[in-house]
This record gives sequence, C-alpha cells and structure tokens, in this order.
Amino acid sequence: MLTHLGLRLRIFLFFALMAIGGTCLTWAGLGYGFWRLAEAEALSAFLTAGIIATLAIFGLSVWIWSLFDEHIARPIEQLAAEMRTRAHTDVGTDIDGTHARFLGDLAPAAAAVAANYSAAKAAAAHAVAQETARLNLEKSRLETVLAEVPDAVLFCSADHSVVLYNGHAPEILGDQTGLGLNRPLSSILRMGPVHQAYDRLAASQSTDGADILCTTKKGATLLEARMRLMWLKGQEDKAPGYAITLRNVTETVRIQGERAHLLNALLEGVETALTNLPPDDPTVIKLRNLAQGTADQKRVTDTQWWPMETLRAADIGAALKVRLAKRQITLASNIEDIDVRCDGFAITRLIERVARSWAHEGGADFELTIERTHSQTARVGLQATGSLPDQTMLDDWLSAPLSPGLAQFSGKDVLVTHASSMRAVQMPGPKSSIDLTLPLASSRPSTPPRRIAYDFELLNQDLPAELLDCALSSLSFVVFDTETTGLNPDQDEICQIAAVRIVNGRLLLEERFDLLVDPGRSIPAGSTAVHGITNDMVVGAPSVTEAVRRFHGFAEGSILVAHNAVFDMAFLKRRETEIERHFDQPILDTVLCSAIVFGQSAEHTLDAMCKRLNVTIPEADRHTAIGDAIGTAEVFRKMIPMLKAANLPTLTATIKAFDKHARLIGHLN
Repeated sequence: MLTHLGLRLRIFLFFALMAIGGTCLTWAGLGYGFWRLAEAEALSAFLTAGIIATLAIFGLSVWIWSLFDEHIARPIEQLAAEMRTRAHTDVGTDIDGTHARFLGDLAPAAAAVAANYSAAKAAAAHAVAQETARLNLEKSRLETVLAEVPDAVLFCSADHSVVLYNGHAPEILGDQTGLGLNRPLSSILRMGPVHQAYDRLAASQSTDGADILCTTKKGATLLEARMRLMWLKGQEDKAPGYAITLRNVTETVRIQGERAHLLNALLEGVETALTNLPPDDPTVIKLRNLAQGTADQKRVTDTQWWPMETLRAADIGAALKVRLAKRQITLASNIEDIDVRCDGFAITRLIERVARSWAHEGGADFELTIERTHSQTARVGLQATGSLPDQTMLDDWLSAPLSPGLAQFSGKDVLVTHASSMRAVQMPGPKSSIDLTLPLASSRPSTPPRRIAYDFELLNQDLPAELLDCALSSLSFVVFDTETTGLNPDQDEICQIAAVRIVNGRLLLEERFDLLVDPGRSIPAGSTAVHGITNDMVVGAPSVTEAVRRFHGFAEGSILVAHNAVFDMAFLKRRETEIERHFDQPILDTVLCSAIVFGQSAEHTLDAMCKRLNVTIPEADRHTAIGDAIGTAEVFRKMIPMLKAANLPTLTATIKAFDKHARLIGHLN
C-alpha cells in the first residue's frame, strides 16, 4: 500500500508511528499506576510525568530520525541515483562513497557493481566495434552519394513523414520551414499528386515508379517528381514507405509553355493568312506544307518534355469518381481495359474541372467513357445530359488554372503537353459529350525492385495511435529556451528564442531555430549582463509576434521541452491570440524530470544537471538561448532512459509523475 511513497517519507512515517506508539504506551502505564495507587492528590504528578515523557519520546524520535535520515536514508537515495545514472547514461566516473560512510559495505559494493558493469559494457562495445565500423562505412558512403545527387531526395514513411532528406533538398524546395525529420511532407508540398500516385502504386503493389508533377506550398514552385515505393522483405503486409526525387522545373515549364503558345499562335496566324491567298500558288503550297510539317513535329515534342507515366484507364476513372463524389457529382463509367500514357494527376484534374463547370451550367447524369480508337490513341469522353457548351464557354473553362498550386498552368496547357484537343460533340439522344484523345501506352517490362541498403528506424517504428501512450524514446521533441528583457512575463518581452530538435532519441543540431527578437522596448543593462543581448543587436530583428509565429511553425507537431518551462511558456502564451495559433502540444519540464530521477533534495539548476550528467555547455554559449537549449536537450536526452528505468516509460506516466514535484516550480518562480 505504501510502495508508491519515497524511501525517506516511509522512514519518517515509521519513526512517527514509533513516537505515537511509545506515547500511547507511556500514558497507558501511567494511567494504570494511578488507578492502582488510588490517591487523587497524586494526579498532578502523574500528568506532569506523562507530559515530560511525551515530549522526551517525540524529541528523541525526531533526533534519531534526523540522524537516520542524514546518515542512512538520504545516502541510500543518492547512492541509488548515482547507480541509475551510470546504468543508463555514459557517465563513467567512480561512485563517491564519502556521503555513504555509515552504510557499511554498501557503498563499496555499489562502486564495485558500477565498475564491473562499466567493464562489461566496454567489453560488449568492443565485441561489436568491427561490425559497427563496417556499417558506419556503408552509411557514410550512402550519405556521400545522396549528398551529391543534384536532385532533392526524400525518403518518407507510409504516413508521409520525412525520414531522410539530402543536402540539395532545402535548396530545391526553397524556404520551406516545414522540412525536417519526422515532419509531414504535407507541410512542404501540395499532396494531391503524391497521394494519388502512392495510392495507385500501393493498390497494384507495383515495383515500378511513377512520374508526377507537384508544387510546393510556399511559392508554388513546380517540381517534377519520381516516386517509388520501398517494399521491404518480410513486411509485405505493412504499408510501404517510399523514395521521392524532386527537380525544380518551374522555369522550364514557363519557357516551354511560352514557346508552345508562340508556335501555336504563329501556325494559326500562317493558316489564317494562307486562306486569303490563291491555293494553287507554289509559294502558298510550299508555305502550307512547311506549316503542316512544323505542326506535326511540334505535336511530338509537346509530349516528350512533360513527365508522363503509364496508367490503367480504369485508374483515371476511379480517381475521378472519388474527386467528383466530394462535390456531390455522381459519375458512371464505361472504360475498356487499356493502358494510356499521360500525366494522371493533370488529366484527372482537367476532366474534374470540366465536369464541375458543366454541372454548374446544368449538366447532369455524368458518364466517363475511355475506349481504344483505330489509331494508337484512346478517346476519353465525358458525357452528360443538358445543354452542350459552346466553344467559347469551353475555352473559358480551359483557361482557368488547373489547381491552386498550379496557378500558371491551365487546362489548355494540359492539352498542349498531351498533344491533344478538347471538343464538344452532340450525340444522338439526350446526352452530349466533351472528348479528348490520349496516346496508348506501349508495353514495357517491369524493372526489378531496387535494394534498400539503409536501416531507417523511423520506417519500422510502430507508434501507438494515442500520442500519450507512446514511449518517450519514440517521440519528437523541440527543446527551447528564451532570453527576455526581465523576469516578469506580464511586463517584460522576449529578445531571443532558440530551439533544437530530438527525433528518435537523436539530438539534431542541424535542425535548429535561433532568432534574435525586437522586444519593442529597451533591454535593461542588468538583463544584457546576463544574456549579452544589446539594443543594437535587435535592431531590424523580427517582432515578438512574428518570432513567436515562426517558432510555432518550427515546433508544430512536436512535444515542447524546457528548463523551468512555466516561465518560458508564459511569454509564448501571451501571443497566442495575436498569432491565431495555440501551443496545445504536451510540455515537459527538465526541472521536474530531474526531481523524479534524482530526488527532490538534489539541486535542479541547469548547471547542476549538466555537471551531474557530464554535459558541457561552452562558456561563450552559456546564458544564450541556443547554448542553454542545446544543454537542456543533452540533459533531457540522457534522462529519457533514466525515466524509463524509474517506471515512467510513456508520456502519460511522466506527466502524471510531475504532479508530485510541482511545488519545485513554485519555488523557482
């Protein structure tokens, strides 16, 4: 029943119980003696004796308890903390047994156990050293190759979280603050084409890749992408991760589009001019043949520079049906079992745009037909009842941007890149049709799957659906620190925010946030003496609101960690209304983590914790936001296995344990 209480508290209760029991027995004995004596005038003497005995018993118990606590209980607690530190961190110094000198042979025995454990751990490390060196060599080779690939290379898990990106990725993707390990790809890209290609490849269990076109969320950079699923041996029943390479084709598309439109305008102008000239004139005939030959050659090149893939016609119909259903538009289909060569995302979006526009004009009972023609093409027909749109209306529909992420790419551009055209056809009966043609795909052998020669732990990680039930070692943390103009969150302001990330137990120093902030007021000399930030240093820096907004974007989706987090969070919470965002993720405090691991009697300053866990913060960085954030991150990373050993393996268990030590935060603030 009392196992949840600390050792020192249980010992205190033991002595308190002894004092109370001794007092009760003393008064019982005095009462019995007074009853046997049966002299009323002796009552005052018995009462005086009882009070003196009670005070003596309680005084003696307190004195003996304090000696026991100082020489027995507290040294045992400190000795246990030191053994746990050496068992779960890389601290290798000998245990100092001077504080446990009254524990007999316990301190030397603990020191011997720790020394033998360190020796065994060193022997085990030596046994795997050669194999580790070989694996590290392979790892460094892979990293070198990926770093030099001119395209952006990303590996993603089945839930579209990034587990690897190469050095060119930030350059090609531009200023994408969402790029980071274990962060969603959706924070960087518009995911429509990615989801469509992934679902298609996963459904068919294809080992081939898919060529797609997508855009960044910020800046709408147009990217040519190649996706390939990573089917791992022995994990065929799991959703696969994938590799995706990205190349910036924004400028290429713009130039090619302009050239295509200019050539089209030139050929149309030549055709118009020739209609007013004698058809039998040799010059006219020669010019007409030249224009026709140029148009034929141009039509071929229009389809060669755009990323195309081989698709089953049924896949286009299925994707279109799902997208239109979200707009409350039903679609029947009559599709032959054929393969076409096209940009599946662009064609699907084009037909969807036409269907939605037609429905707005009164079209109904939509049906998609894809069938083989006599030539090496497939006819794609969107049929519906209602009035047939004229060519002017159809041109207006085709002039609209294909999607918000492709603002400069319209339906007309889709037709140009597919060497196709779209026309409205009146059919017998109540229905009309809007037709276009797509080239049939030539059969090609499947390429063998490429071997995956890298151990990405994030791909194999099975996280529980509920975040709070996750193990601490499997979570992503943003460890941060702020420097302020003073110590009053209601009056002072932030003048620097810095943070680093911990993913899968690894401290990622390259993924850092370090920002000077203009507090909008003068920084007192006393504060400058602590953190070194002067008024001149923050001139031109982002405002507090902008800085907090940027930090929110950096920390989104991760658990926040800080040393004395209540103080730092008070400054951030003040700005939630202004930035229209909330810091609603769980927050961990290294002060409380230290109290759990080392006991409340230990010192819980950042300096003390760094010294205890052998963490060094360079003096030049001490009391700067980035230096303290890195130091706090190192301390927290080393305490994660110690918290697990203290029977606090999950986020929920750790947060509940904080309640027992919350008074420490009150003392600090």
